[in-house]
Amino acid sequence: MIRRLLVIRFSAFGDVAMVVPTLKALALQHPEMEIMMLSKKQYAPLFEGISNNVSFFGADLKGEHKGIKGLNKLLNEIDFEHFDAVADLHNVLRTWYLDFRFALKGKKTAKLHKGRYAKWQLTRAINKKKRQLTSAFERQQDVFKRLGIEIVLHSEHNDKQNKQGIGIAPFAAHKGKIYPLERMEHLVEQLSAKGEKIYLFGAGEKESKILQQWADKYPNTENTANRYTMREELDMIAHLRVMLTMDSANMHLASLVGTRVVSIWGATHPYAGFLGFGQDEQDCVQQDLPCRPCSVFGNKKCRFRDYRCLSDITTEQIISKLDK
Repeated sequence: MIRRLLVIRFSAFGDVAMVVPTLKALALQHPEMEIMMLSKKQYAPLFEGISNNVSFFGADLKGEHKGIKGLNKLLNEIDFEHFDAVADLHNVLRTWYLDFRFALKGKKTAKLHKGRYAKWQLTRAINKKKRQLTSAFERQQDVFKRLGIEIVLHSEHNDKQNKQGIGIAPFAAHKGKIYPLERMEHLVEQLSAKGEKIYLFGAGEKESKILQQWADKYPNTENTANRYTMREELDMIAHLRVMLTMDSANMHLASLVGTRVVSIWGATHPYAGFLGFGQDEQDCVQQDLPCRPCSVFGNKKCRFRDYRCLSDITTEQIISKLDK
């Protein structure tokens, strides 16, 4: 029987956020189990207050825990011989080494099956197989099942009072996932003219500067970028009526606090399995084009060079979803 379990997921931010609902279910349904979450140290706020049987260890993969020598140091710091098993929710070279060290000690290990072939079939240029793939949450559940641990995931929406305002997070890691900014600014203008209270979310100096320009232009619009801690941002999002995002980490942050999300999809597609936990595909704004999806992560250049999957979406379509 597994009493002490190590769960590993290092990056990216949105993918780490998607681990939280699974970890929460695991902790609550197996209170006898001692669980440690191993991730990048900056992601610690995501895992605060999950349960008394969950701890967090933050790795510095660009500093003291870089390379083989750093990973060996990391193993000693977490006292890896203390654990009975490892759930590897990342499945990359770095975690393979950690898995190998655990296996040498006779510990049970299980890796995430990423379904790369099915995702290639979904995104190839011709003869696409457009179908819903196994979700990231189901893939995580499968890792625990192979360790002999059953979990049942339940979506939940928060019951906070005085929910008001629309959150807008217009940025993403790649161009193939970003709605044209001039269109998004026009959307902010339209919502502001309707009297909506708008909260703008982003990160980084360049994003913050753009959002501040919008906040200065349009009434009832507040720029939150780089002004609050992650925990404070999560609390703000929890009190929103709805959140408008791209296929990005902010969709998953809103999902963590049970806030309904209207999400915009371009090069990517919910079929790839990365829709926010508890969110509904009916709340997705997307165009049904033969070329979509062309990418799992949105990092491929548009073969038509115009990103029509995004530019063909009108602000009226988005407002219609928000109004519902």
